[in-house]
Amino acid sequence: MKHVVIIGGGFGGLYCARALADAPVRVTLLDRRNHHLFQPLLYQVATAALNPADIAQPIRAIVRKQPNIEVLLAEAKSIDAAGRRVLLDDGNALDFDYLVVATGATHSYFGHDEWEAMAPGLKTVEDAIEIRKRILSAFEEAESARDAKVQREWLTFVVVGGGPTGVELAGAISEVAFHALTRDFRRIDPRQARVLLLEGTPHLLGAYPDVLQQKARKQLGQLGVQVHTEARVTGIDDSGVTVHFKSGEERITARTVLWAAGVAASPLARSLGVPLDRAGRVLVTPTLNAPGFEHVFVIGDLAAVKQENGQLVPGVAPAAMQEGRYAAQAIVDLVHEKPIFAHPFSYLDKGSLATIGRKKAVADLPGHVRLSGLIAWLAWLFIHIFFLIGFRNRILVIIEWAWQYLSFKRGSRLITGPPVAHAEAHTEVGIPPARAEQTSTISRPN
Repeated sequence: MKHVVIIGGGFGGLYCARALADAPVRVTLLDRRNHHLFQPLLYQVATAALNPADIAQPIRAIVRKQPNIEVLLAEAKSIDAAGRRVLLDDGNALDFDYLVVATGATHSYFGHDEWEAMAPGLKTVEDAIEIRKRILSAFEEAESARDAKVQREWLTFVVVGGGPTGVELAGAISEVAFHALTRDFRRIDPRQARVLLLEGTPHLLGAYPDVLQQKARKQLGQLGVQVHTEARVTGIDDSGVTVHFKSGEERITARTVLWAAGVAASPLARSLGVPLDRAGRVLVTPTLNAPGFEHVFVIGDLAAVKQENGQLVPGVAPAAMQEGRYAAQAIVDLVHEKPIFAHPFSYLDKGSLATIGRKKAVADLPGHVRLSGLIAWLAWLFIHIFFLIGFRNRILVIIEWAWQYLSFKRGSRLITGPPVAHAEAHTEVGIPPARAEQTSTISRPN
């Protein structure tokens, strides 16, 4: 029986594995984590709206009814495509007849990897927990600070990157400050928080139509987020960011900086020895193969897939799902010695959605259907619930969201891990300044 190895338990890898349930093959699904993560809702974990378990499901539990699938908790270090072997982190190797590489993408700091320690990105559960700690700790540090200047530094949040992740993070942080925490502190008013969203290009949500870009910017403003486009970050350190605006360079002092500006393909792609694009993605064939290797498929965020119109297939969950199912069918065809080149991959665009806050979202759907506000938010909510894997996850998320909607509360406000450095926050002892004496350039949203 032919052996199929799938590297990565994300949307692409998991949907490929499930599509091979009845195929005459033996499947090994390999991932360095034991769970499938619903990444589109990761920012809700980062902003204390959901628990990690609400958006994650053990991979073994998902595929336990498929007797031809074995799950292996390990990390692939390199691929010998010609020799049909995957080298693992423990020194062992997996032989394969067919390989599906779906290891996704990671953060890209555009050559400034030293920024990662000061400005974490959001790709994993660990990232989300770290960001949650930094956001919640910032309010705690501001409450403990005796100096008004230090308080303002802790109450300033900078999100770098105006794509969907950056927009969602900025909106959610503002809702935490202006609603969830308003009555929880005695020395500070969380509504004095400043949330800045910095985007290097002229537009937010660059892949969306102009009308939705403008609506997204307006809705962010209603939440109290300061949006700056054509604002290119040139430096990040422990106390803030340096930004190049059209008017010149400016320093923004902030103790919490979050990164949502760029992604790079998993470095595993380099071991294939095939052409890559500038982001490190494999320039796959029309049948999603690594060039020169009919038995190796590359899908999801790791693949640069060109559509008929010349544009690349977007790195979104529905695309990865479709590619996973296609790769599974192509493997079945190869096993039965059928040609796959007569049926190249064709992406069915199901639209794009981005949530900004409570009753605030934008949606670009097929047929030039463009929604914003409450109706887009409802569409976003139900679509994401639909794609959550596991009945338990759907019920929990619905309950959590219903509670948040009615109460503006966030139920996952746990600070875990090592504490955030206090720096000079407690060097001055005395009576904290009154709330009325604090200043902010953000007005409170209605």
